[in-house]
Amino acid sequence: LGTGGMATVYLATDLRYERAVALKVMRPEIAAALGPERFLREIKTTAHLVHPHILPLLDSGDAKGTLYYVMPYIAGESLRDRLRRETQVPLEDAFRIAGDVADALAYAHGQGILHRDIKPANILLEGGHAVVTDFGLARALTRAAGEAVTSSGLIVGTPGYMSPEQSVGEGEVDVRADVYSLGCVLYEMLVGEAPYT
Repeated sequence: LGTGGMATVYLATDLRYERAVALKVMRPEIAAALGPERFLREIKTTAHLVHPHILPLLDSGDAKGTLYYVMPYIAGESLRDRLRRETQVPLEDAFRIAGDVADALAYAHGQGILHRDIKPANILLEGGHAVVTDFGLARALTRAAGEAVTSSGLIVGTPGYMSPEQSVGEGEVDVRADVYSLGCVLYEMLVGEAPYT
């Protein structure tokens, strides 16, 4: 389905329930930096996030050093795909999408979980609603920061959407980082380009 800086996503079939799923497989160097125990422990926390605008975690695991997690397959498109096609999003749609994402973030923040990588590629559009994906990945990577991940030069987040405190790695990152990133996404939906390129 797609490849990013951290993982490759495959369309797969859940044989037990005979349903399409998205299988996200971590790149080998990311998996090595994280380690299977830390990855599985941290991503397990996000399995408890149950919200209509958060893509749930169905399963995760370690297959001989290959770290993966499984999510429902969303037949719609990502906000990134829509922005490539339309450049700008009508005002009403932009506010609805931003509202859905803000609702998801408020719920996760209430559970003590930050996303840390809100961007158009992590917002899926289905049936007129936005669904945020990749909570587990951001959390696992951030928890590993300061150890193996930092030494490998990995930055958690996407530069064009990162809050200033994330980009310089100073101080504790809190809910304001996600709000900042959502502001960047809203700006791009309305203006047609990210605020910083």
